Amino acid sequence: MIKIEIPNPDVVLTKKNQLGEKVEAVISSEYGFTDYHRIPRDKGGMILFFNKEDELLFVGKARKLRPRVKKHFEDNVSPIKMHRDEVYRIAVSVVEDPMEREIYETYIINTKQAKYNIDKVFYK
Repeated sequence: MIKIEIPNPDVVLTKKNQLGEKVEAVISSEYGFTDYHRIPRDKGGMILFFNKEDELLFVGKARKLRPRVKKHFEDNVSPIKMHRDEVYRIAVSVVEDPMEREIYETYIINTKQAKYNIDKVFYK
C-alpha cells in the first residue's frame, strides 16, 4: 500500500464581509477574498476550495498559484464558476514538482471526495 501524506496548507484565505465602499479589485470584493497577495505568485502547488461546513468543493493544481486562484473567480470556464458563492475558504500548498502535484491532486480528489471535481474520480 502506498502512503501519501497530504501537504499542510502554506496559506489559508477565508471569505470576509467587506465593509464600506468597494475599494478592492472587483473580484476580491464580489466574492469576499481580499488577501490574494498572501499567495505566492511564481510558485506551483495545490489549491483546495472549501465551503462553510468545511466540505471540500474542488481541488486544483497550478504552475503559478496566485494567477490560477484569481482565474477561478474570473473566467467562464472554471469548474467552480456556478459555485463561486459557496467558496468560504481557500487552502494553498506550495508543491514545486509537477509530478507530485498530479499525484496529490488525484489522491485528494478521491480520498476527500471533492464535490465538483469530475476528472480523475475513482470513487463513484
